[in-house]
Amino acid sequence: MIDIWQATMVTGQLGVNCYLLGCPRTRQAIVIDPGGDGSRILALLEEQDFVLKTVVNTHGHFDHIGANRTLIQKTGAELLLHEADLPLLRGAADHAASFGCQPIEPSPEPTRLLKGGDRVEVGTIGLDVLHVPGHSPGSVCLKSGEDLFVGDVLFAGSIGRTDLPGGDHLLLLKGLHSRLMTLEDSVRVYPGHGPETSIGRERKSNPFLNYFE
Repeated sequence: MIDIWQATMVTGQLGVNCYLLGCPRTRQAIVIDPGGDGSRILALLEEQDFVLKTVVNTHGHFDHIGANRTLIQKTGAELLLHEADLPLLRGAADHAASFGCQPIEPSPEPTRLLKGGDRVEVGTIGLDVLHVPGHSPGSVCLKSGEDLFVGDVLFAGSIGRTDLPGGDHLLLLKGLHSRLMTLEDSVRVYPGHGPETSIGRERKSNPFLNYFE
C-alpha cells in the first residue's frame, strides 16, 4: 500500500486546521477545509511537487471556506460540499461580518454536491463521506483508512457548537453515536480546531458522548 503524504496547516482568522493529502503516485492532492491563507497552502503543495485536484469543505461555515476562491481560481480544482450546506456557503461573507471578522472572498459554487455514503477519490487517496448533521445541516466527516477528518463535529474532549443557524444538538449527538462511535478505538480523529485525538480516547473520556448510555 502506498503511503499518503499528509500535512496540517492552521489557517484563517479563527485558526482552522486545514488538512492536505497527497498521492505519491499521481502527485495529485486534496485539501480539506482551507480556512484562509490560500497562498501558503499552494506554496506548500508546490514545494512538495503536488498539484491540487480537489477541495472538500466539511461544512459551509465561513471559517472553513475562506481560501476556496483562491485555490480554485489558481488551480482549477473541483469543490465538494454536502448539498444541505449550500445556503451556509453562499451566506458565508455575511456570517463572517456578524462575527466581527474581516471580509472573506465569496466561495465559488461547488462542482459536486456530496451525500452520505459517497466516496471522494484522487489518485490512491480515498475518502468515505459520513453525513453527521447537527453542527450544521450538511456537516460531513471524511474517513480514509484509520484517519477521520471530522470538521467541527467532534473535538478533543468536546463536540461542535449547535447554537448557530441550522444547528441541532440532539441530532448531532445521535449522529456521533450512530456514525462515529461505531468505529474502532484506533481511528485517529483530526478535528477542525485544536489537537488531534482518537475514537477510543473520546469514547472513554468525552462527557458529551455519555448521553445515550
